[in-house]
Order: sequence, then C-alpha cells, then structure tokens
Amino acid sequence: MLKILTLAAATAVALGSSAFAAPRVERVTFASHGEQIVGDLYLPEDMDPAKARPALVVTGAWMTVKEQMAARYAREMADRGFVALTFDFRGWGESGGARRQYEDPGTKIADIEAAVAYLATRPEVSKDRIGGLGICASSGYMVTAAAKDAAIKSVALVAPWLHDAEVVEQTYGGKDGVAQLEAVGDAAEAAYRSTGKQVFLPAASLTDDRAIMFKVPYYTEPGRGMIPAWRNEADPAFWRGWLMFDAIQAAPRLHQPFLMVHSEVAAIPQGAHKFYAGLTGPKQGLWLDNVTQFDFYDRATPVKAASDAAAAHFSATLGSAGEAGQ
Repeated sequence: MLKILTLAAATAVALGSSAFAAPRVERVTFASHGEQIVGDLYLPEDMDPAKARPALVVTGAWMTVKEQMAARYAREMADRGFVALTFDFRGWGESGGARRQYEDPGTKIADIEAAVAYLATRPEVSKDRIGGLGICASSGYMVTAAAKDAAIKSVALVAPWLHDAEVVEQTYGGKDGVAQLEAVGDAAEAAYRSTGKQVFLPAASLTDDRAIMFKVPYYTEPGRGMIPAWRNEADPAFWRGWLMFDAIQAAPRLHQPFLMVHSEVAAIPQGAHKFYAGLTGPKQGLWLDNVTQFDFYDRATPVKAASDAAAAHFSATLGSAGEAGQ
C-alpha cells in the first residue's frame, strides 16, 4: 500500500501523538569482527523486567555517529515503548577499528548483524521480535543485512538513500562524474596502501569545495548535525566501494514486512521507488509532501510523522511493546 501524506496532515499526526516519558539511556559495548562497538541502548521509562520488549537497531546517515539522527529516532522509538539500540560503526565515533572515517558498506552491514545478535542477548529484549530502522544511507545497509539475516524480523526506512549503478550515474554526473570520483578515491587508496596513512577531506563544509558534502545544511549547523561527538572528516578512498554498492539488489530477497517513509523532494526518490517496486513481500509506503532529506533528520513535524508510522509498523509486525515475549 502506498500512502501520500501532506505536511499539514503530518503535522496533525505529530500533534496527535501522545506525550511520552523520557527513556533511559545505557552505554553498552559488544564485539564485531574482533573490534569493540560502543552503543547507546534506549530503554522505555515504563520498562517492566518481567516483560521483554520488541527491540530495534537504529542506524543513521553515512559518515555519522550514534549521537546524530540515529539518536533522535532511537529516542522516539523508546518513547513509543520499544527498546532501541544505536551504535558507532567500526572506524567511527567511539568504536574501535584502525581505519577511521572510512565509509565501507560491507563493514557496516556486518556491524548491523552484530548489533542484532547483541540485542538478542539482552534480558529486556524479546529475541524473536527484533527489527531494523534505517535512515538515509544506512537504509541500504539495513536492507542488505535483513535480506540475509532472518533475525531481523521487520524493517522500516526513513528518507532512504538506495542506489544501484543506474541511480549512481543519475546522481553523480553520469559516467564521467562517477569516473572522476572513483579516480579521487583510487588515489587516496593507493596512498594509504603505500604509506599506511589515511588522507582526510572535510565531510561537510560551506566554504571548502573539497568536502564530500559541499554547501549542505544539518552537518554545517551547530545544534543540528555539527556536534562535538562528530568528527567532520572523511577518507575519500571510500568512493569506489560506495559507488559500486548496490542496495536495490536486496529488494527481491527481502521478505520481512517493510515500511518506507520518504518524500519526492528528499534524496534520490527514484532509487526509493525502484527499490519499492522490486519488493515481493508485504510492504507499505508513506510519502510526505515537501519534506527535504535534512528535515527528516531532526525537524519536529517530519520526525514525529515518520516515528509514528514506524512505531505503528513495528507494533503490527513485532507485537505491541506491552506484550510479554521470549
């Protein structure tokens, strides 16, 4: 089912949401492929130790840390009764990993699987009721993990960045634009292999046109994405792996219940439509009117509308938060 919701209607949904108590946040650690992962576990204020809850792994945009948009959505989900885990991927934030600030789809997919396995060990969590909530670029990692990991029972994506080779060319300036980015990445990779030292560029900037994200909001705004926990650097050697990563190929292999919340004015809606068309399992789509990619990260109205939709989806597919589980 595909539903289009105007911003005015989204406001009504958001304002109609109940007031929730603040969740508790517990710092946690677990292992992924020999490295320590550091995370934050958001626990509903009304946790009953006798009733294990459905739980969610919540992941954010590329090059981000757990305190950015992932934290916002994890808190929203905990407000609605779910246990929610955010974490820093290997090489990012507080987590281990020798190669820093390097956007590697394969590593991040494996870390999502490790996070799901960790959640299953928690006494607060019903191990058969774990879902995944992906935002922006990590949406591709989440659906790829879910397509091969049956422990992820349900999936929701918010403002998903989902691309394949065709969408990559449409997004990055055609074959020539892609080739230029690959050349930049290959040069950085060659230097790393030769010297063992990484070369970094700004992840985001309003003035430095070398930045991976040039003249973008959120990351360049104090109080939004520009926070002390976030290191504003990226290893450009990631480009080839990122551009070759195909998230859309996971669609026909994804059989879990699925929800997508997006907007036609957010990032690469053509990729989202292409992925949605390729799904063969149960699916729902909610398209908000006139909501930008960065609005989805932290603006009250779209965040609440997306969170309400995700909570309804996960309640329907994982069971309500108040039900006892194994």
